[in-house]
Amino acid sequence: MIEIEKGSANVYEDLGFPDTAGMQVKATLAAKIGEIVKHRHLTQLQASEILGMPQPKLSGMLRGQFRGISEAKMLECLNRLGRDVEIVVRKPSRARVAGHTRVVFA
Repeated sequence: MIEIEKGSANVYEDLGFPDTAGMQVKATLAAKIGEIVKHRHLTQLQASEILGMPQPKLSGMLRGQFRGISEAKMLECLNRLGRDVEIVVRKPSRARVAGHTRVVFA
């Protein structure tokens, strides 16, 4: 019989990577950037010109290789693709020591 272990909502945490919350945020942002590029039928070269990054770096980001790309750069990419980005800081809904970061698309 095969034993199946249920993972968390963060694959990076499940795999034991450092900075799992940041990696999850970046993965979500990269997926949204890729979705917008695809929806607009842009080639990677066209998208790289709009985003102000070399095409190989964009290609890597869209394939999940985003360690050298900051969250700020990814937010800038969303702006360059015509998306408004809002950052909201609020008190947690329940008492806890540390807050958390999540990305929500409207």
